[in-house]
Amino acid sequence: QLVESGGGLVQPGGSLRLSCAASGFTLDYFAIGWFRQAPGKEREGVSCISSSDITTYYSDSVKGRFTISRDNAKNTLYLQMNSLKPEDTAVYYCAARPGPVTTTRDDYAYWGQGTQVTVSS
Repeated sequence: QLVESGGGLVQPGGSLRLSCAASGFTLDYFAIGWFRQAPGKEREGVSCISSSDITTYYSDSVKGRFTISRDNAKNTLYLQMNSLKPEDTAVYYCAARPGPVTTTRDDYAYWGQGTQVTVSS
């Protein structure tokens, strides 16, 4: 099970840190990622990280503003989001998959329920 938290309402230019706590399995051996879905749009990849933490990916729209990380001792994944923009408004999901990291949504077998991020003044 994956459970996201940390979403909320923030003004443009602000920051949020999303967390994704895993239970029932150990994140160490999984590639994990963050995806988001805005109203009327498809779920898109935001960032992902390999099980070894060696490889990370960021979508062009968030590169330089978002940072993905994990704390294996806490079995938790994080997404630090800075310089937030209104277009970052979406439901954010974490996901996990055994095997190599990939940015393809359908490759991820385990999903959280999502947390709403709203960027608005």
